[in-house]
Amino acid sequence: MRPLGKSGLLVSPIAWGMWRFVDAAPDQRHALIEAAFGAGVNLFDTADIYGLHDTGGFGDAESLLGDMFAETPGLRDRMVLATKGGITPPVPYNSSAAYLEKALDNSLRRLKTDRVDLYQIHRPDILAHPQEVAATLERMVASGKVRAIGVSNYTLTQTTALASFLTTPLASVQPEFSPLELEPITSGLLDLTMERDVAVLAWSPLGGGRIADPGSAREQAVAAALDVKAQGAGVSRTTAAYSWIMAHPARVIPIVGTQNAGRIAEIADVYKVQWTRTEWYDVLVASRGEKLP
Repeated sequence: MRPLGKSGLLVSPIAWGMWRFVDAAPDQRHALIEAAFGAGVNLFDTADIYGLHDTGGFGDAESLLGDMFAETPGLRDRMVLATKGGITPPVPYNSSAAYLEKALDNSLRRLKTDRVDLYQIHRPDILAHPQEVAATLERMVASGKVRAIGVSNYTLTQTTALASFLTTPLASVQPEFSPLELEPITSGLLDLTMERDVAVLAWSPLGGGRIADPGSAREQAVAAALDVKAQGAGVSRTTAAYSWIMAHPARVIPIVGTQNAGRIAEIADVYKVQWTRTEWYDVLVASRGEKLP
């Protein structure tokens, strides 16, 4: 376990994401959660928008999890529970105080709990002043409904602007990060998190499935570089990808999205992998498509 920023929460080095939880067969949902626990995961990531489809579904992933909490006493307390809000179809984003406070209460109602451990703004609202957003997040913490706060998909400058108005430190940021998506490295976001002791949760750590099923020449080159390490360590390519992310000194926490119990069990294999600098940089060079300077 490791600290989630300065929040006081201890979390697993890898998380399980529930954005496709609604697609799991009803009789398999408990098994999936138990598989995650069995692999050493205690950080579970969901959002109010998970489950949304063309005809509805907003909040469905939270509601399904809330039903499981009601059916299984003690399940909620075994988790560090993270959820997100601020995406408002058909209006894209809303981080106004009135909306976010209502969104949090709705999430708590669907989850059938009185608090979430981590509440993150899902995407930045360009029309919301960071001072207003900061005040809203701090009221959430003061109310006892939220233990720690974070942001998802924020740029480096958006993160620093928000942080400048907070007295409660940001516990986390959640960018897209994988061997195919290097923006958190190149933008300086990971440097900021190390400077300020902010946890990094990486969404889409397999590049939207492209690492498992590469198409372009670049994707194939990255897969080949990962395969060298995977074969040497006796693990799958996807496990090698997770461990490559985790090897960064920002101690990035990949969010595993699989809804297959067998593949969830493989999460524990990440601890078998130790990267040399040469091996790690080989993957980076393959992703960049050019040699380092």
